[in-house]
Amino acid sequence: MRTPKPFQISSETAGALRSTTLPHGQIMLAKIILKFSEGITPTEVAEAQRTSPKSVHRWRNRFEEEGPNGLLERPRSDRATALYKEVVDRTTKRIPEEATHWSVELMAKYTEITPWQVRQIWAAADLRPYRLKTFKISNDPELSDKVVDIVGLYMNPPENAIVLSVDEKTQIQALDRTQPGLPLNPSQPDW
Repeated sequence: MRTPKPFQISSETAGALRSTTLPHGQIMLAKIILKFSEGITPTEVAEAQRTSPKSVHRWRNRFEEEGPNGLLERPRSDRATALYKEVVDRTTKRIPEEATHWSVELMAKYTEITPWQVRQIWAAADLRPYRLKTFKISNDPELSDKVVDIVGLYMNPPENAIVLSVDEKTQIQALDRTQPGLPLNPSQPDW
């Protein structure tokens, strides 16, 4: 059996590693380093910490190279952020060619990720593309002239005139029969 190479840490460093205010992940790593400083073999350290000897060696090497800062978590790849941004942008700014809105499966196909990842991103961004609210714009060619006339009437009403606005259902848009050539539904009377 090989004896571990000597591993010494200062009492100040040992005290910092024994701190009870470290995050949980760092406590495990600190215990690995403290056990090494007691002369325990890598295999025994791995068994005590329920990890692999390879992982134990990696953390010891990082500690030897970088000191206590080697136990801090390093920044990870920015792929997750880029992927999140791509899914949110695609969901909110584009419409798929083969559908009226994005589905989980369709977004997964376009972004080459799993449907589960799409659901997670949509939940984090509070997106529900199947519930997007849209506003229907009239296809009346004289719409802009009518809007100018009505807004002008409100902005500069004639002298001694009262301007009233009557709108029966201000919060409801006419979603049916947006084109005049469509036939009525059988249940609708023709006035």
